[in-house]
Amino acid sequence: MSVSKPPPPHSHFAPPPDSSTSHLSIPPSSSTPTSPALSRAASSSPRPVPPPSPVKISMQEHFAINVCPGPIMPIPQISDFFPRFHDFPMTPPPPREKKILKEPDFGLNNGSENYGENKEKERKLVEVDREDKDEGVDSDDDDETYLGTLEFTLLFDHENNCLHCTIHKAKGLKAMDSNGLADPYVKLHLLPGASKANKLRTKTLKNTLNPVWSETLMYHGITAADMTTKTLRLCVCDMDRLGRNEFIGEVRVALKKLSEGESKKFKMGLERIAQVAQSICLRFWRMIVSPPPSPQRGRILVSLCYSPEKSCLLVGIIRCAHLAAMDSNGYSDPFVKIVLQPDMGKKSKYKTTVKKKTLNPEFNEEFTYEVPHEQLAKKTLEISVWDYDLGMSNDFIGGIELGINAKGVRLKHWFECLKHIGKKVEYWHTLTQQGAPPDAPSQ
Repeated sequence: MSVSKPPPPHSHFAPPPDSSTSHLSIPPSSSTPTSPALSRAASSSPRPVPPPSPVKISMQEHFAINVCPGPIMPIPQISDFFPRFHDFPMTPPPPREKKILKEPDFGLNNGSENYGENKEKERKLVEVDREDKDEGVDSDDDDETYLGTLEFTLLFDHENNCLHCTIHKAKGLKAMDSNGLADPYVKLHLLPGASKANKLRTKTLKNTLNPVWSETLMYHGITAADMTTKTLRLCVCDMDRLGRNEFIGEVRVALKKLSEGESKKFKMGLERIAQVAQSICLRFWRMIVSPPPSPQRGRILVSLCYSPEKSCLLVGIIRCAHLAAMDSNGYSDPFVKIVLQPDMGKKSKYKTTVKKKTLNPEFNEEFTYEVPHEQLAKKTLEISVWDYDLGMSNDFIGGIELGINAKGVRLKHWFECLKHIGKKVEYWHTLTQQGAPPDAPSQ
């Protein structure tokens, strides 16, 4: 294959080729006679040069025309992007000079008057050595960075068996989102036995590192025994709608530090308590030494009052707390059954409404039994808590019995109701296996 090459263009400054020999020729007219001499002169004059024929080149030469690769550029090295990487060995930094602590001579060499100066020098050397050690401990690990502080107030109400937790604010929280802020909230648990039954949570505040909640959360059914054995854990977390909520830090307060009826304010720094190995060893040791405790079913707040005007017993189901979870979602749909024994027919059986998806239901319902005061001593009040299941048999959670045959707080509650006529008496009771159906499995 060949390609025709056009002739080079003429320059504006150089004359065209053969310009000296080229001249304009006037064609002879037919009317003008031509002589033989003129015809010989015209035939002897030089003819114009025809244009050059196109030059044929090969395809290889065609692709090689006007190709100029230019200078070869050096290949970028990785050290150009990461200066800390070097192709040559670097000399290590000089070792840090350590301060040598001299033993004091206690003024034996210089006399007793220099004893104070020696002690001052010794103290300075010790302080310098401590500073060096502290500088060596510094780290950029997330667990050792500043996480922020949390301010809150705790108050135990012994009369109502309530623990009031007022969450005021947090300050200087660690940034958890890409915008340098966080969406913090606080959740509370009672230890040991943290579960959804004793979980409380504040509202979430958006895009802030210094949130102010000023929110009061309440634990119901807290007894004096709980105040000596329980620990309150307050966790600050960052809410993430697209992913899992992130843990920022926590604080723990032993409830035995609180005095009855006294409000105590705390301002504590958040920590990341990572004692997984220790907790596993401690749990294993407890399983060996002592048998596992029976699972807690929860508590119920009941009020009793005998009305002399109506000659009836008023039974109030106020609320339940820390119920056992019976459903797969970690909650229950609780309701309460009440039966006055011996059976008095349909008038002796009552049932509360069903509270959906909760372990701390609040009922505030009251029921009436028309019974003379003289016969009340022979009666027994059975109260049971159940989990409602649609299309299936209801699950038994726990129950109690109040009457002459009861013991402890239950007997005291029944006795005060009979003694103080017209007075409403409220007591918290721990749910047990009493009142369970025969086919109910023991937990």
